[in-house]
Amino acid sequence: MKIVIQRVSKAKVTINGTIVAQIKGGLLVLLGIVNEDDTTDIDWLCNKIANIRVFADQDGVMNKSLLESKGDVLLVSQFTLQASTKKGNRPSYIKAAKPEVALPLYKKFFST
Repeated sequence: MKIVIQRVSKAKVTINGTIVAQIKGGLLVLLGIVNEDDTTDIDWLCNKIANIRVFADQDGVMNKSLLESKGDVLLVSQFTLQASTKKGNRPSYIKAAKPEVALPLYKKFFST
């Protein structure tokens, strides 16, 4: 599993002009899953996301976690994080998990 975490003041996902998810402030998390991933990875990453100190405290120092700042999380499945670009000019997504593997793990990640 790979994730990209971005602190945001707001974020949304739009599909065909319709907003399907949005948050006011917190973390945008892009999630890339491979076939070898399991729920152990989910537990570790969710703990890291909840506790990483990237929010400002009263002194403006990044010293508060998502839990302490009471922010939201917008989780987006992003298979392109698993791209291999070592060979040629076309990325290979061979490592990215197929939907039948990725979807149950994404749903578990989302509910954790």
